[in-house]
Amino acid sequence: MSSREEILSRLRHNTRETFDMPDLAALTPITFADPVAEFIHKTTTTAGATLIEMQPTDRLDDLIRRAYPEARSVASNLPGVRTDVNPDTVAEAQELMHVDVGVVQGCIGVAENACIWIPQQTKEKAVCFAVQQLVILLPRDAIVSNMHQAYALIQTSTDYFSRYPFGTFISGPSKTADIESALVYGAQAARAVTVILTPP
Repeated sequence: MSSREEILSRLRHNTRETFDMPDLAALTPITFADPVAEFIHKTTTTAGATLIEMQPTDRLDDLIRRAYPEARSVASNLPGVRTDVNPDTVAEAQELMHVDVGVVQGCIGVAENACIWIPQQTKEKAVCFAVQQLVILLPRDAIVSNMHQAYALIQTSTDYFSRYPFGTFISGPSKTADIESALVYGAQAARAVTVILTPP
């Protein structure tokens, strides 16, 4: 028996009271009359990200370069993005640690908390976490009101895990604070996030 199995066995043996899982069907998820407007509001306030609404005449690469004019390196495998590093061809994930901007495709936006579902679409998923600034593309018509709706879409879609068995929700830049209330950005992932809402 491994140490992990031994610890779990002891916990099970010493559990004196158990509780049934709550009936999720009894919960009423929050909904919004305009999920897109709520998502934009939460993204730019609660989540602390920057949001750009892309127009049909805009060029994606121009929007990214204007948002980060001092970026020396951009990593992505998406079409329409001029890149210096491709996360599909790097030898190891550590090569992405010195990249200024990573650009990834989001698939579902959630209005209640500004989270964006990002399934792994590159060989190295570290492009979502190791870069200094992260740009997330999100179709305007892919925004739902709540996490219940988002998980329902994830569970019924086979496309999200067609290439890799990993996905994550990201909401704004990484930040953490210690007991003295010193807020630090970029502690666990990107220190800045820009969401580009693309036309439907």
